[in-house]
Amino acid sequence: MSATTKKLKSELSEELDYILNYWSINTLDYKNGGFIGQIDYDENHLDKAEKGSVLHARILWTFSAAYQETKNENNKEIAKRAFEFLYANFYDTEFGGLFWSINADTTPKDTKNQIYALAFAIYGLSEYYAISQNAVALTLAKNLYSQIQKHSYDPINKGYLEAFTREWEPIEDLRLSDKDANEKKTMNTHLHIVEAYANLYKVWKDKNLQTVIIELLATIEAHFINTETGHLRLFFDENWIEKPDVISYGHDIEAAWLLLQCAQISEDKILIENYTKYAIQMAEVTQKGLDTDGGLWYEYDSEKDELVAEKHWWVQAEALIGFYNAYQLTNDEKYLNLVLANWNFIKKYILDTKNGEWFWGINRDYSLIEKDKAGFWKCPYHNSRACLELIQRINS
Repeated sequence: MSATTKKLKSELSEELDYILNYWSINTLDYKNGGFIGQIDYDENHLDKAEKGSVLHARILWTFSAAYQETKNENNKEIAKRAFEFLYANFYDTEFGGLFWSINADTTPKDTKNQIYALAFAIYGLSEYYAISQNAVALTLAKNLYSQIQKHSYDPINKGYLEAFTREWEPIEDLRLSDKDANEKKTMNTHLHIVEAYANLYKVWKDKNLQTVIIELLATIEAHFINTETGHLRLFFDENWIEKPDVISYGHDIEAAWLLLQCAQISEDKILIENYTKYAIQMAEVTQKGLDTDGGLWYEYDSEKDELVAEKHWWVQAEALIGFYNAYQLTNDEKYLNLVLANWNFIKKYILDTKNGEWFWGINRDYSLIEKDKAGFWKCPYHNSRACLELIQRINS
């Protein structure tokens, strides 16, 4: 370990503690249970905000994964709180799905089955099982996996459909958010299904699950990875007809390392070889989205030849891992230098050194993007995972 990487590891260990402390101190909802639905840009706690299943599932994963690294009992307690609340309030005991959101008082709000949310629940539940050996958590993860396979999997064309009603009927609005195309198959959901399934396989060595992961990685390779450009294709209909969209630098660099990790967990040698190649290719082309200050831009609209000139927190977090992964694979110092430059950018512009946590991001003129500090999409998952991944990778 060089002096440079030793310093980086030390700073990331410290930052991980800051992130966990912020969520432990600021987000616990003592009135209704679980975690507060929203803390806005000005640190106002919006006690009546709806609570998202993705937020709670990501908190569950974060504190479970952090406990494995830190062995801090408080992290295990926070993970337990997240598990118990998710199980009691988001899991649909009648139809076997997961509510997208609930009201602050824990009554159901949006009861659709968004497969993305089910995947994150599996991701968090399997990580929690790893630290707790809680049989209910593993059973719940298996149940959600079965529901995805039963209702979302497309046996004819392969891949997974986006969303359903509570009763598992077709639904008109399939989108994760307003900015997404209303299409039946998306890169984002497939990425997080395979992430979830791979994490489940780590604690449940089921041969059928392994086969499903291998097929899913092959499907992603066939449709979502543009092997010519190295970028991801984002939206398709059910017959794999592409609906062209932006280049998402954040998803490119996230997929670069995450899909290789899933391939390694699957133990399929051909997939490992292929995704090693893609990891390097995607890290290489993502450099087009880097600014001179070390930050990674959000998206590029090639049709309009227009940059979405924002630098979001999660994009920077994934850049840390993706470029460090490329450094590990190639031993090329340029990738380590990109990591260091990106971390310096994060320290200078993204970390909230006054209140804790990370700002949503900055605009082209370096003004802050005035969006949530905690909320439906602002979770501790990306930044804590970046810290954890690099701490562990620098060790190896």
